[in-house]
Amino acid sequence: MTVQGKVYLIGAGPGAADLITVRGARLLAQADVVLYDALVTPEMLALCPQAQLISVGKRSGQRSTAQTLINQQLVESAQRHRTVVRLKGGDPMLFGRADEELRALEAEGIEVEVVPGVTTALAAAAATKQPLTRRGVARSVAFFTSSTAPDEPQHPALPATDTLVQYMGGREAIATATRLLAEGRRPDLPVVVIENCSRADQRIARLTLSDLAGGLEAAHGPVLVMIGEALRQRLHQPT
Repeated sequence: MTVQGKVYLIGAGPGAADLITVRGARLLAQADVVLYDALVTPEMLALCPQAQLISVGKRSGQRSTAQTLINQQLVESAQRHRTVVRLKGGDPMLFGRADEELRALEAEGIEVEVVPGVTTALAAAAATKQPLTRRGVARSVAFFTSSTAPDEPQHPALPATDTLVQYMGGREAIATATRLLAEGRRPDLPVVVIENCSRADQRIARLTLSDLAGGLEAAHGPVLVMIGEALRQRLHQPT
């Protein structure tokens, strides 16, 4: 029997279960089925013990196929259940591929609602007590990623803003630092690197642009890199 349910795209936030919004947590507790990303924590999933859980974490090298499959699963779940949650790390509307999922659901006439979440950049600023803007120093911020669509250039132009925040910034951030130095940015420009933001195994490193160009320690979780003069105030403070 076809049930035309409703789908909620919910932002899980950066990782810590208590950083999800009240609305997001309430809807999780009501969900019949939850399709969740690979970075969603077990503590977050504990908020929906009644729901059928479906892992839809993407695998490297299969992104397009994986996303098509996720779209199909969302549509099929909405045809069988009243309340379907698509749980995404951070905020669904920022690097969450929400556009593709929204279009797939809307094409089938399925009702969709988006519930925002705390994006990792803001959680990282809070975790490091490091504002991304600073009066008289930095009044613009850009969030970006090196990931590109198949028909896009492999090295798109870097944003021209005061503070740069690179998502998925492991090895890609090293290339970013090299490009910034080649463009004439100062080698001592402050950098803050945060791994597993807001989680128990969170790690923070404070360095300079030239340090970043020289490489990063191996990471075991998602990495976010913040670059800019606004970060200088706390550059040499302990983490």
